[in-house]
Amino acid sequence: MSLQVNGEPQTCAPATPLADFLTQLGLNPRLVAVEYNGEILPRSRWQTTPLAAGDRLEIVTIVGGGSGG
Repeated sequence: MSLQVNGEPQTCAPATPLADFLTQLGLNPRLVAVEYNGEILPRSRWQTTPLAAGDRLEIVTIVGGGSGG
C-alpha cells in the first residue's frame, strides 16, 4: 500500500505497526518524533497504530548535543 513520508511516496504492507515501519526505514525509534496524519503521535501508541493506505507521516530525527564551550 502507499503512504506519504515527509512528502515522499513510500510503500509498506497493510496494517504494519508504525514502530515496525520506522525500523523498516532504518530509523532508530528512540531518536525520532512522528506526526501521524497531522497529529503528534505519542511513542506509547506507535506499536498499536497500524498504518493504512493514504496515511501521511512527518518523521523528524532528534539530534542530541549542546552548545559546548
